[in-house]
Amino acid sequence: MTQAVHAPATATATATATATATASAPARTLLAGGLVAGPLFLGVGAVQGLTRDGFDFTRNAISQLSLGGLGWIQVTGFLLTGVLVLAGSVGLRRTLRDAPGGVWAPRLTGVFGASFLLAAVFTADPGAGFPAGAPAARAAALSWHGTLHMLSGTVGYLALCAAFLVLARHFAARGMRGWAVGCRVTAVAVLAGFAGSGATVVAFTAGAGLGLLWLAAVTARLMRA
Repeated sequence: MTQAVHAPATATATATATATATASAPARTLLAGGLVAGPLFLGVGAVQGLTRDGFDFTRNAISQLSLGGLGWIQVTGFLLTGVLVLAGSVGLRRTLRDAPGGVWAPRLTGVFGASFLLAAVFTADPGAGFPAGAPAARAAALSWHGTLHMLSGTVGYLALCAAFLVLARHFAARGMRGWAVGCRVTAVAVLAGFAGSGATVVAFTAGAGLGLLWLAAVTARLMRA
């Protein structure tokens, strides 16, 4: 009698564990997109910024690398990053399902990914000496595509900061206070970088880069979990 009762239960538990392991594999694959997106974008930008004539990280934004004869490289980087972040957002939805932050963290991250696709289509304005032949000063007024580029980036990074705050609640609910604090501090730091962009483009670049790297770090932590 006892064996007849427990054998099916054991078989059911084994089947459930196997199904869970099988289902988590696609989620990890999708999360890998969010993991590599930031380092990929920053790596492409760093290589181009160091090799293209006239570009200066203290005067020019990485977005301006979409201009000029080799601009297609940066445009491709925007597109790949957007697709990878969107894939990561789907992985977040599957990983955080029924958990704190499981609804809004993926949605907000998805908005961030979509902003890169828009930034690829609507390029930044030339200025600050780049590309070759551009005025040495910053553009006094934005073009329509430059305006859309800036708006897409602003909305995207605001969504990312909001996603970090949502993920902070997720980590806090699991007793991972260090990660929760890290999410909150990074959100504030990214916003501070954007606020300081009027004084120096370095602040903007640092804030944007920090957001991408922290997204990679959080994604890696969720993959391990």
